[in-house]
Amino acid sequence: MSSQAPDQNVAREFVEFAVDAGVLRFGEFRTKAGRLSPYFFNAGLFDDGAKLLRLAEFYARRLVASGLEFDMLFGPAYKGITLAAAIAIEFGLRGRAVPFAYNRKEAKDHGEGGIVVGAPLRGRTVIVDDVITDGASKRESVELIRREGATPVAVLIALDRMERGGTDDKLSAQSAVTEFERDHGLPVIAIATLADLMDFLNSDDDSPLAAHFEAVARYRDRYGA
Repeated sequence: MSSQAPDQNVAREFVEFAVDAGVLRFGEFRTKAGRLSPYFFNAGLFDDGAKLLRLAEFYARRLVASGLEFDMLFGPAYKGITLAAAIAIEFGLRGRAVPFAYNRKEAKDHGEGGIVVGAPLRGRTVIVDDVITDGASKRESVELIRREGATPVAVLIALDRMERGGTDDKLSAQSAVTEFERDHGLPVIAIATLADLMDFLNSDDDSPLAAHFEAVARYRDRYGA
């Protein structure tokens, strides 16, 4: 199974938006894996209502364009919570009431109790998050959704880094996204990919951002799937 390719118009618009919002930055950044990356995507900087509303629009557009049939959204704690809520609001503005739920990190032993908050997990469920790194939180979400009796049908993310995991002397054969799809039999739907980011950097030689293209290309040559 291969991840569904982003719509090019949506992908380019999203990259431009992420750069303008300061969410996608260029320079030298240390990743969680200890790598020096020439770019950094920090979804936590979609930090006001206007940015979040626009972000939700991109998620909804990408999900609709995929043609996937779904019944509800699930946001893994913590970033996925805000994303699932925002996307549900976007669908509400479009006239479709899409239920959403999210999980607590720890089960609540009073009140309504349990670990799932929001709408009951039912039917075809899309997991929503910003990226996939090692896939651990999404794997836990898949298990939780199935345990509750619903059916996970896809993972919807903002950016696919198209990057292999592992250490420098023993890199994984496939990207984290591809490995997740293989292990769980679920498609990963990305608004944009590293390839879209590189196309954006290479599209205008007069742009100051074009200077970052070679560094990103070298990084992809080293770590890309």
